[in-house]
Amino acid sequence: MMSLPFYQRHHEHYDRAYRHKALSSTVSQYQKETKSKSAVYAQGSAAYARGSAAYRHSSAAGFSLDSSAAYSHGSSAYNLESAAYSHGSTAYDRSAAQSKRSAAYSLDAESLSTSSAAYSHASESINKLAAAYRLGSEAYSFGLKNSNLMIEDQSYKMSPKAKRAKQSLISEDKENEALDYSVPIFTGRQVNISGITDTEEERIKESAAYVAKRNLFATGEGVSVSKVAKTTSEEEHHEKKSRKVAIRESAERVAMKKTLEETQAFHRKLNQDKLLHPPEFIIEPRSHTIWEKENVRFNCSVAGWPEPRVTWYKNNVPIDVQAHPGKYIIQSRYGLHSLEITECDFDDTAQYHASAMNVKGEVSVYASLVVKRYKGEIDASLLHARNLSLSPFAVTPHGYASRFEISFVDKFDVAFGREGETMSLGCTVVINPDIKRFKPDIEWYRNGVLITPSKWVQMQWSGERASLTLTHANKEDEGLYTLRVAMGEYYEEYSGYVFVRDADAEIPGAPGAPLDVQCLDANKDYVIVSWKQPAVDGGNPILGYFIDRCEVGTSHWTQCNENPVKFARFPVTGLIEGRSYIFRVRAVNKAGVSLPSRVSEPVAALDPADRARLRSHPSAPWTGQIIVTEEEPAEGVVPGPPTDLQVIEATKNYVVLSWKPPGQRGHEGIMYFVEKCVAGTEDWQRVNTEIPVKSPRFAVFDLSEGKSYCFRVRCCNSAGIGEPSEATEATVVDDKLDIPKAPGRIMPTRNTDTSVVVTWTEPPDAKELVGYYIESSVEGSGRWEPCNNNPVKGTRFVCHGLSTGEKYIFRVRAVNAAGLSEFSQESEPIEVKAAIGGGLLHAAPSPPYDIVVLESVRDSMVLGWKQPEAIGGTEITGYYVNYREVVDGVPGKWKEANIKAVTERAYRIQNLKENMVYQFQVAAANLAGVGAPSKPSKPFKCEEWTIAVPGPPHDVKCTEVRKDSLVLLWKEPVYSGRSPIVGYYVDMKETEAKEERWRSVNEKPLQKKFLKIGGLTQGVSYVFRVRATNQAGVGKPSDVTDAVLAETRPGTKEVVVDVDDNGVISLNFECDQMSPDSKFIWSKNYEPIEDDPRLNIDTKGGKSKLSFKDLGEDDLGIYSCIVTDTDGVSSSYTIDEEEMKRLLALSHERQFPTVPLISELAVEILEKGEVRFWLQAEKLSGNAKANFVFNDKEIFNGEKYKMKVDKNTGLIEMIMDKLEEKDEGTYTFQLQDGKATNQSSLVLIGDVFKKLRDEADFQSKEWHRKQGPHFVDKLGWEVTDECNVMLKCKVANIKKETHIVWYKDDREIMVDEEHDFKDGVCTLLISEFSKKDAGTYEVILKDDRGKDSSELKLKDTAFADLMNEVCRRIALSATDLKIQSTAEGIRLYSYVTYYVEDLRVGWVHNDTQIKFTDRMRTGVTGEQIWLQINEPTPQDKGRYIMELFDGNTTHKKTVDLSGQAFDEAFAEFQRLKQAAIAEKNRARVLGGLPDVVTIQEGKALNLSCTVWGDPTPEVSWLKNEKSFVSDANCILKFESGKNVSFSISTVSTQDSGKYSIVVKNKYGTETSDVTVIVMPVSGQTDTVQGHNQNNKTVSKKKKTMTASKQKEGGKKDFIKPHVEEITTTEETPDPNEIPPVETEKDTKSNQQAAKKTAGKAGVAEKVPQPTESLDRQGKKPPEKAALGKPH
Repeated sequence: MMSLPFYQRHHEHYDRAYRHKALSSTVSQYQKETKSKSAVYAQGSAAYARGSAAYRHSSAAGFSLDSSAAYSHGSSAYNLESAAYSHGSTAYDRSAAQSKRSAAYSLDAESLSTSSAAYSHASESINKLAAAYRLGSEAYSFGLKNSNLMIEDQSYKMSPKAKRAKQSLISEDKENEALDYSVPIFTGRQVNISGITDTEEERIKESAAYVAKRNLFATGEGVSVSKVAKTTSEEEHHEKKSRKVAIRESAERVAMKKTLEETQAFHRKLNQDKLLHPPEFIIEPRSHTIWEKENVRFNCSVAGWPEPRVTWYKNNVPIDVQAHPGKYIIQSRYGLHSLEITECDFDDTAQYHASAMNVKGEVSVYASLVVKRYKGEIDASLLHARNLSLSPFAVTPHGYASRFEISFVDKFDVAFGREGETMSLGCTVVINPDIKRFKPDIEWYRNGVLITPSKWVQMQWSGERASLTLTHANKEDEGLYTLRVAMGEYYEEYSGYVFVRDADAEIPGAPGAPLDVQCLDANKDYVIVSWKQPAVDGGNPILGYFIDRCEVGTSHWTQCNENPVKFARFPVTGLIEGRSYIFRVRAVNKAGVSLPSRVSEPVAALDPADRARLRSHPSAPWTGQIIVTEEEPAEGVVPGPPTDLQVIEATKNYVVLSWKPPGQRGHEGIMYFVEKCVAGTEDWQRVNTEIPVKSPRFAVFDLSEGKSYCFRVRCCNSAGIGEPSEATEATVVDDKLDIPKAPGRIMPTRNTDTSVVVTWTEPPDAKELVGYYIESSVEGSGRWEPCNNNPVKGTRFVCHGLSTGEKYIFRVRAVNAAGLSEFSQESEPIEVKAAIGGGLLHAAPSPPYDIVVLESVRDSMVLGWKQPEAIGGTEITGYYVNYREVVDGVPGKWKEANIKAVTERAYRIQNLKENMVYQFQVAAANLAGVGAPSKPSKPFKCEEWTIAVPGPPHDVKCTEVRKDSLVLLWKEPVYSGRSPIVGYYVDMKETEAKEERWRSVNEKPLQKKFLKIGGLTQGVSYVFRVRATNQAGVGKPSDVTDAVLAETRPGTKEVVVDVDDNGVISLNFECDQMSPDSKFIWSKNYEPIEDDPRLNIDTKGGKSKLSFKDLGEDDLGIYSCIVTDTDGVSSSYTIDEEEMKRLLALSHERQFPTVPLISELAVEILEKGEVRFWLQAEKLSGNAKANFVFNDKEIFNGEKYKMKVDKNTGLIEMIMDKLEEKDEGTYTFQLQDGKATNQSSLVLIGDVFKKLRDEADFQSKEWHRKQGPHFVDKLGWEVTDECNVMLKCKVANIKKETHIVWYKDDREIMVDEEHDFKDGVCTLLISEFSKKDAGTYEVILKDDRGKDSSELKLKDTAFADLMNEVCRRIALSATDLKIQSTAEGIRLYSYVTYYVEDLRVGWVHNDTQIKFTDRMRTGVTGEQIWLQINEPTPQDKGRYIMELFDGNTTHKKTVDLSGQAFDEAFAEFQRLKQAAIAEKNRARVLGGLPDVVTIQEGKALNLSCTVWGDPTPEVSWLKNEKSFVSDANCILKFESGKNVSFSISTVSTQDSGKYSIVVKNKYGTETSDVTVIVMPVSGQTDTVQGHNQNNKTVSKKKKTMTASKQKEGGKKDFIKPHVEEITTTEETPDPNEIPPVETEKDTKSNQQAAKKTAGKAGVAEKVPQPTESLDRQGKKPPEKAALGKPH
């Protein structure tokens, strides 16, 4: 027994498999040495008869120790038979057995031992030789089957060949070529079911070939290799053999030759009859469609010899006549065979076939029977009948065309399990016919991949039942399991889904275990571990994953990463070369760590080249060859740089590098050092500083996320460290693979009463998708459960295990290595129940309607009808038409018009009777069955149409319905009239409108059979019809369409044109309302597109794309797309010449792309005077490059140029510290991103460069200036709302020690307050700005860091501009004009903030400029601007406008002085005028009387005063409020009408009291009081002159009062300017009149008197006295600038 490798010695099942591997290896070696490929059996037999040494090889059977021992005794006979060996060996090389050498590749070890032992005693009996043949034949049959499982490099995918594929004959020149097909298992020929053997000649030929080939490949004792010599063409083996062996071979050869001659003679005698031929059907049975309760007969005739035996089958099941007595009648007479079925019912609807078989073969023919019901009733069993292939042939182990019926009983159903449990699947297999000698092939598949036995999976076959056991279920085991039972090349399959849920977590809330852990890209000390994320996260997001490793042969697990990684791939380093490892992965969230995944397959830390050598040279028996290759070692060679260095993976956590070893490295092993640097620098750092790596792969960790790095690699050996490789492109440390977006359009559809089919569309821009997870939730529960725990590929999944009758909603998320996407939107709720099930009657289509006659001739009529309103949830497959005669109004019996369903909605019924009246009905059919027929049509007479005009168009339908348009389609009339059709007219009306409201849409006939109708009103329902026209006129209109509502339904999508990156132009349409049976139908000009070589249509899920291979004029037209089995989903796109040119231009742009730029190359000056060149691209990828060129020479990053490329924003910039003269020229930025390129240039020459350089210098100086206190905004001015002027500037970089000084005309302006820089603004306020404030203002900032100044010139134009603004503000402050009446007339006035002379005032009366006179005057009093109209007249009525001109703009104020306004003002003027006259002429005391007079007794008292009045007033006196008259002591005088005197010659105390003078005339009365106090004294009495004293006193008072007012007025003017009234005196006083001077007391006395006489005459209102000039009075402060207030 050959020795086993150490790692397989403990496997009990290995012995047999290992022997076959060894034998396969030996056979493979032999194949390479053999040159001759003859396929003639006779040569092999002749070679055997001539004493071929091929028989000698049978004595050397290598797998039996017994036979080997027997052969060892004959080694001495070698010399005697060496010549025979050589001759026989050569002959065998040409033998026919060579053509069947592949049959010996996998001989069963036990069978070979038996046959070898049998053949070792062949000289005893030919019977033993025959037994050996039989045993060898069985071994041959079974061994070949098993050999397929042991070929090392076989593919485990399902065979792509069909169930009944024809047997392929491989030509000799391709015999050794590897082909992707299944090797036929059974190659025996002409063996029938009863076991009848083939002719003896063929049998002996096979026996000889088998023995020769077996002996050739057998090895054992008695053969020893003496020499191995290799030439360029072949190898020769010289062997020594014992004498006993040679003698035995010679005897056996003689016996075998005799046997061969006898069997050949018997075969020639037996096969004299050459008339044998296989069965052949001369007449085949035809299909039938009948009504229930009718009989049907299938007939056929068969030829063949021997006479074939015919068997009838129903749905591939043999018909048992005894089981159904009276139902089936089978007859066979003279080669005519029939099957009659009586009283057919719906269950008889099936596929029937007849099978004819004899010893030469078998053939079958098929026919179908459809049994229809009158009332549309359908049995549910019809829907569950299996659709089997019609192919009747299969290559079987019996060598002739035969057929096996393979059925499954006691089948496994959808299974649910949990991780760690043991699950078993099984089926009982029934094969008919049952041939004991031949066993079926039992294969199990998971998701289409062949399953092989392992410690996880065990498979058993008991001869009747096939079973598969999952010893320790894991989520990797979840999937669709398929059992395939094959007999020859015919096979049947049965499938069921297995679900494996997560095991209970050890920590509550922990996630499920990851799955499908695999090892990728293994090397000497490095491997990449990948896995799939679990569906269950435990209610908390998964934070990452831990990877563990374990060396094979140990049980110690080591964690590979300290921090969890989120990316589902991780490079594990630090492996020990030559050792094997297994890996597992655990998920972690905030609740804890999950259970570990299933361990990966073991992986050895080996160089890939070493691993490949081990695979190509597996352990095998000794072949007698030793090949030694020696070369002189190249010592002392420093390795060269590695090549092809590239980044094969980059994430946020690591970057994986890959390279190829250098060509120059000697024969000494090399290792590598990896270096990195930040992109844009040359600061290289060694990553693996301590230990060099052995593998040409390396994972770099500890990189800064978001930064760009470059990498390079050096080789090293004992001779030293080599030069570095070329550096990689800059790589950004970030995940290159994005988490996918959520899938879209989740659509559940019913499947069974416990399952639902869920479909979806893949997310856009999805990359490297692993699959999808689906979750379900009972509506309203809020609890989601996973439907699968192993990601499924594709966009369709059947969710099992649901509760019948519950409503579920579904959601889907996509998975790739970067993570899980967000969940999709939730689907619509769906109730779980069977798709057709109990609702079968409602699943059939409803009846068609509106049957019309499209054409009628003498013996046929063409009918048309409309599609059923309800199609039953699936596509209509066809229509059945019935007709009946109507005689005298009495209908007859219904007859079938068509047996085979018609797919069009128009059908010609043949063989009708001319002039007969017929009625018709139509029934539609779908997958559920035939629906109820329509109501009988109205009677139609079958007669030849002779009308000249065309018949009605038909199949009129609406598509692309929108809110304001739709497209109408129709088909041309079947009857065209007496001349060809020249066009069509389309009519329309609102649905509810009357018949006379039909109107034509088109004025001229249409040549095409479609029309887009626009101008519809949204929400209105319309109907349409079409009429055809020819030269004779317009024909009958078509049937009216169904009502169509003009609306754009929610979710309506349009065809979108797209041009991809390769310039391919395509039209794309998307539909989210599809059912499982929906299809996209593309049309050009509304004609379906069929195999157009210029177009390519690709449909995937809910998206369909129509691509143009070469868009040209032939492709112009309207392209429309309709989605079947939807509610009219359709859209179109028109490509005309203009659109074609646009698309071709865009295609060229995409095919030869440019990097799109947001902005071209520009230059700007930065704050410090640096020059920045920059441009911005719309988007840059991670592979984008930028080159910088100056005057056609590339420049690089360095001291002078600072370059930067931001690929995230697309910003590319270059900064220069300063510009010099040598920098004048052209600057160019060149971009390359993939195959897209672009460049932008900027020319800086001459004045442009000089201006830029000056600006840079200025900015540099500015930056230095701004290091100290400086002005942000220079000194400027503004006019405040109070019309004052404020000088202001904005400063920055201020501190407490900073001083600010204001100057005007180089004179410092003194300010009273310190400046506050809180808001960074300094101000100087100048009130009542005027011409004297013109000048140059300057403000200076200074402190210990420096100083800055700002100057403002307010002279000439600048001053004029400022004054204009002041005047504008004053004009804007003017109030509305008001009307005021005075004693002189009417005054119009307005107030302003203050008045300056630069503000020009004008007045307009009734659009005419006013010319000022004595009667019409204007002036300014303080802040009042007025117009005085003296003695107004009616001519002064009208509209008055005051115009204020500020130097630029005229501002107007308007008042209307007319109507009531004028009347009221004029009346008030009259009143005031009279009051003024009364005030002027009333009686009054002008002065002279003091308030109090004190006099000594005995003195004389003389008082005098002056009175005034016109007419002259009456004067009277009162003493103590009593009338007082003149007497001797007191003399009262009134002279000249104005002088009044009061004299007492000698006063006494009795004269004390209050004296009052009362003056009175018709205009009023006034009283003046004087108090006389007489004091008794002794001595002489003097006369007291009160008048003089009073005058003197009064004079002093007046002088004091006047001085005080002047002082007060001056102070007021100092604070604020005051303009007194500028006017002339209204009237000149009488020169003879004594000017009265009133004291305060006089005023009070006058006021009291006025109160007393108020009833007689009022006091006139004091009004301002206007003047003709506008001269200002009063002065301003001499140094106004000093009054400004700083802020």
